[in-house]
Amino acid sequence: MLPEPLDVSRPTIAVANHYPSLRFSSSRLKKFFGVIFSAHLHHLSGELSIVFMDRDTHSQLHGKYMQDYRPTDVITFPGDPEHDLTGEICISVDQALHEVKERDIPLIHELSLYLIHGWLHLVGFDDLDPVDRKIMRQEEERLLELIKKHEAWPDFQLAPEYPEG
Repeated sequence: MLPEPLDVSRPTIAVANHYPSLRFSSSRLKKFFGVIFSAHLHHLSGELSIVFMDRDTHSQLHGKYMQDYRPTDVITFPGDPEHDLTGEICISVDQALHEVKERDIPLIHELSLYLIHGWLHLVGFDDLDPVDRKIMRQEEERLLELIKKHEAWPDFQLAPEYPEG
C-alpha cells in the first residue's frame, strides 16, 4: 500500500532516455515517483521531464547553464507553471556507473538517489551550504527508505553488452 498523498497534485512523467544501453520500465518509474510525490506537501503539477544522458552531453549542459563544465551527477531545472512544466531532472548515467564501481553499490540505488535529489530541489531543498546539505542528505535517506518500504525501486539495468562498472 502506497502512502496517502499529502497533496492531490501529481506531475506526469515524461522520460527521454538518451543512454542507449539503459533499460527500465515506465510503470516501475511511475510507481517510484508516486511514492516520492507523496512524501512532501507540494503544489507542483504538469509535466516532470526526466532525461538520462551520457557524461559528455551532461557536462556540456552543466557548462552551458551553470558555467561549470566538470562532470556532475544531476542537473535540475525549475519548472514553468505557465507552460504546465513541473521541471526537468537531467541524469548522467556515466557518473552513476562511476559511483557504482567506486562505492560497490547497485545501479538502481544510485540512479534512484539522483532522481530523488533532483525532485528535492524542485520542492525547495538546497545543498549550497553545509547545514542545508546535511538536511538534504537526511531527506534523501528518508526517501530511499520509503522507496525500500514500498518496494518501489525502478528496474534500471544495462543491456548485457554494457556491464555495470
